[in-house]
Amino acid sequence: MTDLTRMSASRLHDLFVRGEVSSREITEAHLDRIVSRDDDIHAFLSLTPERALRQADEADLRRRAGETMGPLGGVPVAVKDIIVTKDVPTTAASRILQGWVPPYDATCVERLGISGMPVLGKTNLDEFAMGSSTETSAYVRTVNPHDRERVPGGSSGGSAAAVAAYEAPCALGSETGGSVRQPSAYCGVVGVKPTYGRVSRFGLIAFSSSMDQIGPLARTVEDAARLLGVVAGADERDMTSAHVPVPDYAAALGKGVRGLAFAMPDAFTDLAQPAVAEATEAAAHVLEEGGARRVEVDLSSVAYALQVYYIIAPAEASSNLARFDGVRYGPRRGGDDLMDMYLSSRGEGFGAEVKRRIMLGTFALSEGYVDAFYRRAQEVRRRLRDDFARAFESVDFLLTPTTPDLPFKLGAHTDDPLAMYAEDIMTIPANLVGVPAMNLPAMKSEGLPIGVQLIGRPFTEALLFQVASHLEAALPGAPLDGASGGGIQA
Repeated sequence: MTDLTRMSASRLHDLFVRGEVSSREITEAHLDRIVSRDDDIHAFLSLTPERALRQADEADLRRRAGETMGPLGGVPVAVKDIIVTKDVPTTAASRILQGWVPPYDATCVERLGISGMPVLGKTNLDEFAMGSSTETSAYVRTVNPHDRERVPGGSSGGSAAAVAAYEAPCALGSETGGSVRQPSAYCGVVGVKPTYGRVSRFGLIAFSSSMDQIGPLARTVEDAARLLGVVAGADERDMTSAHVPVPDYAAALGKGVRGLAFAMPDAFTDLAQPAVAEATEAAAHVLEEGGARRVEVDLSSVAYALQVYYIIAPAEASSNLARFDGVRYGPRRGGDDLMDMYLSSRGEGFGAEVKRRIMLGTFALSEGYVDAFYRRAQEVRRRLRDDFARAFESVDFLLTPTTPDLPFKLGAHTDDPLAMYAEDIMTIPANLVGVPAMNLPAMKSEGLPIGVQLIGRPFTEALLFQVASHLEAALPGAPLDGASGGGIQA
């Protein structure tokens, strides 16, 4: 039989439904692949083989009983280690949560189980999702499967690398400022940030609550569409969850782009390196050949998005991470008094980048500065949201680069936080305004993936999948179903 790890998640599901391959066989193949490859990639922080095989056996029993499962039933999945999993350690890649075993599953993990998808394990990330390279993890540094001297992006770098290295057919990540799309671009996979509220955040360890969102990563547009369909939907346990019907995303594929209007705002494209700009223009050409119309829009306020994000996100992080103090959560360190205990517990438990952002956020919220920084940032955020809404009066979607450059070398930005922050300059706006956005592999330069980004109106994920499927068929992006590897080191 063809190597099961090289097949798309959708094809694996179809084979499973027809009884040509069992979920156990699919799951065992991927577990074997992880064991043989992950010592080099370090995509995973922990594996759950017993749980995965038990879930696979349950899926096989359900299929034989004629039970209907989800659109990826029988197909294993990886889960970012900031998403809570019952009886499986969840660390957020931080020492302060080392050894914590949650007593419940996140809503999205529950839905994976209901859909018949075994969980292979928990993937690496930047500590508490704070980073753009997966280098701030307290445990291990993940590398890019296309070039092991380069970063996979972050913070969902473990999930992106696992999918790119054929260790998982698909994965869940999370993002606050681009942490699904940016590593997807660097690793040459599809990554989706749904509309804020489309996927429940219950069980997602909070970084910035007004921007955090769980999203799928996969090797094909169809796989990503099916996986989003599994985890999307309202949840009474999440007060920000949107009560908006979830369509059949896969049904939108293959409809073409004729009659649609799109824009390529200069505020994005002017920041891209030549190879990235070339890939984006190539995507625009494909759209125009397919009958889409290019329109000019003004999104000059995007120039302020990075500054606004690095006020609001650290401010919310400062509040959300206050609970990890050695009393409520996290290991308690000794001290002569309460302040010493706090300083010891948080000082030893948190890494440098997390402490940096907590201090930034605490400063922005402090008396005498909250009006000058935090409230002013929220005012600019409102203007940015209004400008996006105005742009979408003229177009159906935006086409932009996902990142300004190619994957950078390991350690290149470790001592330069501002350069690291700038890696998210093109993905942050969608998080600030809460709209859906997607990375799609477009082409390669010097063997390294380049992604393009689609941004849509709220709750138009189906339209983005429709456009992405048209582009996927024409652009020489990531390896698709049955591909030989597309430059990924075997």
